[in-house]
Amino acid sequence: MASLPAGLWLLGLWSEAMRSLALVSVAVSAAVMIGLPLGIAGARYPRFGQVARILYDLMQTVPSFVYLIPAAMLLGLGTAPALFATIIVAVPPVARMTDLGLRSVRIEDRDAARSLGLSNFLMLWLVELPLARPAIMAGINQSVMGALGMVVIASMIGARGIGETVLIGLQRADAGQGAVGGLGIVLLAILVDRLSQAAGRPRWVTAAGTRER
Repeated sequence: MASLPAGLWLLGLWSEAMRSLALVSVAVSAAVMIGLPLGIAGARYPRFGQVARILYDLMQTVPSFVYLIPAAMLLGLGTAPALFATIIVAVPPVARMTDLGLRSVRIEDRDAARSLGLSNFLMLWLVELPLARPAIMAGINQSVMGALGMVVIASMIGARGIGETVLIGLQRADAGQGAVGGLGIVLLAILVDRLSQAAGRPRWVTAAGTRER
């Protein structure tokens, strides 16, 4: 994975990539703080979950760049509207997969937790969330990749980052600069994907996929 940062540096896109990575990190962190409670509420309250899933479908069906319009109208141009729009794009995958993961927990596991005298909060924290962890991490990974795509598009409203390189290449009809920006986006996407997978890997599992003793 060390070759990915080196590739960005050799392309001369290190600072732009770090700006995009910072924006993605902040947006995904906010999306997790918003999406996890929404997913838990959706799993706990079926009626709320049904309405929320319809909204998630709508939010994920609408093209990403559409969110830039109200964001730019409310906050102007620059990083702030880009962050706002990126958070909107990043929330649905986390909320949806948290809801799905919690609803997929077996009734037998819940009954076993209740037989031990666990409260609803402790059952959620100690039993349901750990069992739903694979689905939640898949949602976070989807959120990360969606946020990265939005950050690239957000260069159209003045957000600094790696997408700005592609935008300048398009404006100048410079195929070389556009290709460099596109390659940088690919390298950054692979780097972000690897980092999110590493963050979601259980601590007792090594990089080779074997359990540590």
